Amino acid sequence: MKIAYSPCPNDTFVFHAWAHGLISGAPELEVKYADIDITNGLAATTKELDVIKISYAALPWVLENYALLPCGGALGRGCGPLVLTADAAAAGNPSALSGKKVAVPSERSTAYLLFRLWAAQNVPGGVGEIVVMPFHEIMPAVRDGKIDAGLVIHEARFTYQNYGLTQLVDLGNWWESDTGLPIPLGAIVARRDLDLEAITRWVRESVEYAWEHPEASKDYIMCHAQELSPEVAQQHIDLYVNEFTRDLGDKGYEAITGLLTRAAAEGLVPEFDLAKLK
Repeated sequence: MKIAYSPCPNDTFVFHAWAHGLISGAPELEVKYADIDITNGLAATTKELDVIKISYAALPWVLENYALLPCGGALGRGCGPLVLTADAAAAGNPSALSGKKVAVPSERSTAYLLFRLWAAQNVPGGVGEIVVMPFHEIMPAVRDGKIDAGLVIHEARFTYQNYGLTQLVDLGNWWESDTGLPIPLGAIVARRDLDLEAITRWVRESVEYAWEHPEASKDYIMCHAQELSPEVAQQHIDLYVNEFTRDLGDKGYEAITGLLTRAAAEGLVPEFDLAKLK
C-alpha cells in the first residue's frame, strides 16, 4: 500500500508500527516522505497514493477521490501556527502587518487559512504580498530582513527565539478564543475505492502501538527528524499527538467543519459537500 506523510516526529511516531510491519493483518507500506505542501498537491492531482497526510485546509480539493479518516491526524489545542517578526516592537500589534510582505509555508494549509481569517478581522487594510516558501526557510528569511513577517508551523514554535524573532500573534490562541474549538491541522485521507474501515483500524492500531511502546519508534523518528534534538522531537510529539489522533470525535468534526465553512465563506477554499467529511 502506498502512503505519503511528512518526516516530522508526529507522523513518524504515528506510523512507525505500521511502516515496520508491527500491525497484524496490515499490508506492507511503501512510504513516501514529503512536506505537507507536496502531499496536498499529490492528493489533488493524482490517485497513485492510497493513504496521504494532508492539511485539513486541502480537503475541499480532494474529497471527491479521498475520504477523511477519523484518526491518525493532528488536531488539538495550544498547537497553532505563529506569526513571527524581527521587530520586537510589533509584538501583539496586528497593524504592524498592514501592507507588509509575509511568507507562508503553503496556500493550502490550515496555517494559511487561520492567518487569512485572522488578518481579515485584525489587520487594517490587509497585508501586502504573500510569498510561499518551504517552512524551514521562513525564519532565516525573517531574521535576514528578506520578508517582514513569517507564518510558521511545526517545531518552529520551540525554536524561533534562536533566530532572534518575536511572536506577533499565536493564531491557535486566536482561533480557540474566537471559536472555543481545537485547531484542525493535519488530516489522514485514503482513497474512497479502498477498504476504509480496515485502513482506519490499521492507522488506529499504529497510534495505539506508539503510545504503548514509546521507545520503539525513537530511532525511526530521529532518523527523519530534520536535525531536531531528541528533546524538541518529543515536544513535537507531545503537542501534536493526542486523543484527537486516536479519534476525531464530535468536537474534532465540529472544528473541521467550522474552519472550512468559514474559509469557504471568505473564498479561501472552494465550496464542498459537508456530508463527504464523514
